[in-house]
Amino acid sequence: MSVDTQPKPAENPGTPFYRLGGAPVFEAIAERFYDLVEQDSAYAQLRAMHAPDLAPVCASLPKFLAGWAGGPRDWFEANPGRCMMSLHKPMTIDKAVAGQWAEAMQRAIADVAPEPADMARAMGDILADMARAMGR
Repeated sequence: MSVDTQPKPAENPGTPFYRLGGAPVFEAIAERFYDLVEQDSAYAQLRAMHAPDLAPVCASLPKFLAGWAGGPRDWFEANPGRCMMSLHKPMTIDKAVAGQWAEAMQRAIADVAPEPADMARAMGDILADMARAMGR
């Protein structure tokens, strides 16, 4: 029997990922986000930019958000050298679509309502700012 002697990265309970509730909360945010994109006509331009099947991006987003918010870095390890800006660079993202993404993400976070609420709002604001920065 082999014993893994490599130290495991310690969970940092002070990061937004852990303070907001961990993987289940980030999965719920991604699910709500893509539900909004799929069902609300206010996000029609954003929806049109995606493949017909949203399942792959819905599975990927919470992993990206987890690593970005101080949780497991699985997404970043599986996508070395990639970030949201580089992934979206080939796409034509105008200000309207960037605004749709920002609004849908802020709504998704508000609907899931993780605690602490001020940290959740701040996360939504930062993500919205990042999205809007992609708009040309």
